[in-house]
Amino acid sequence: MRMLKSILKVRWLSSLAFLAVMFIITGLINPDFFTYSNIIECFNSSVVFTLLAVGVAFVIMTGEIDVSIGSTMGLAAAIAGMLAQRGESWALMIVYSIIIGLLIGLVNGYGVAVLGVPSLIFTLGTTGIVRGLVYVFSGGKTTENFAGSFTNFGSQTLFGQITIYYTIVLVIVIITHLLLTQTRSGKYFIAVGDNVGGATLIGIPVTATKIVAYVLCGIFAAISGVAFASKYGQVNIVAGAGYEMSAIAACVLGGISLSGGLGNIAGAAIGAVIMSTISRLLVFIGLSSDFDNTIKGVMLITIVVVDALMQRRSAEAARRERLVARASGSAR
Repeated sequence: MRMLKSILKVRWLSSLAFLAVMFIITGLINPDFFTYSNIIECFNSSVVFTLLAVGVAFVIMTGEIDVSIGSTMGLAAAIAGMLAQRGESWALMIVYSIIIGLLIGLVNGYGVAVLGVPSLIFTLGTTGIVRGLVYVFSGGKTTENFAGSFTNFGSQTLFGQITIYYTIVLVIVIITHLLLTQTRSGKYFIAVGDNVGGATLIGIPVTATKIVAYVLCGIFAAISGVAFASKYGQVNIVAGAGYEMSAIAACVLGGISLSGGLGNIAGAAIGAVIMSTISRLLVFIGLSSDFDNTIKGVMLITIVVVDALMQRRSAEAARRERLVARASGSAR
């Protein structure tokens, strides 16, 4: 019982435990699920969501939001698809995606951190602009007929059935998690989200930190677009639409507070696996995948409500401690 309480106190471990429970329940309902290939595929299929979730996690931890990541992903996917049609190299696609993500991230970061526009409003505007660019670059048509080397790369496996894509993403998750939790500059993101005023007083560059968060978010979203194009072999003009909500939900499910100042990259990655796995598990338990969005919505609302209640309880506890401290000081 003590171990269970310890796990529940650590948010990303709670998310990991929840994922394990999902697997166990599915396996009990349908024993056919309990195969190595099925479980590994749950992780392999989460590549795009994981990249999106890791990127937007930086922004959410600073207390902001970015709803333009789906459009950024779609634009990068469309451009990657055009390059793939010409047989261009992977290196060129990655360079283009990084430039795209960097520019969009800089625009969002400047608008939110420097101009002071509310992040939801500004990134909604960016979403419309970027989605228009997707239409311009694609000519309003589905981009397809990619070179075989582009679409086959992601299906290659390492360590059994784990794809090269997920191996790369896992390395990225580990590195970014360590940078965020073990380096001084990495801890700035949490500090800014926890208390902007306090962060400013102790010399943390709040504006620069938020801009960097948006730049990282844009870059990860753009790279996920390249992965998307390679995985599905075609890109239509609405590619990435709605993905931003799933990525944000993944962060929340992974223990990242929407109010900022709490969470880590490991939690975002686990949340991404949960979000991308739900539709697959529904098939195994005999339910229609039409319930996918409904279940995701219920889960998101539940987690957000629980998070709000926990935040309120923490605030009340802190308030009581301050009152007790003042009372003790007055008594002296």
